[in-house]
Amino acid sequence: MPQVRQIQLGKQGVTDNFIESLRGQFNNCKNVKVSVLASARESKDDVKKYSEEILDKLGKNFTARVIGFTIVIKKWRRDVRK
Repeated sequence: MPQVRQIQLGKQGVTDNFIESLRGQFNNCKNVKVSVLASARESKDDVKKYSEEILDKLGKNFTARVIGFTIVIKKWRRDVRK
């Protein structure tokens, strides 16, 4: 069973420190769940915007899926997005 780490996204949003801690999580595992706290969102559309912003900052080796108020990010060995 693959190892999954969890991290929370708060009211400060996607900052450089958040991205660096997220990259650190990927050193040990391939999957990370990002829980978007209520203070960081007003609707589910905000979660989708956060997902796109995180993928832009991480690079092309990552994909994301939004499930409710959680973003599941997966790291791949090669570029999977165009």
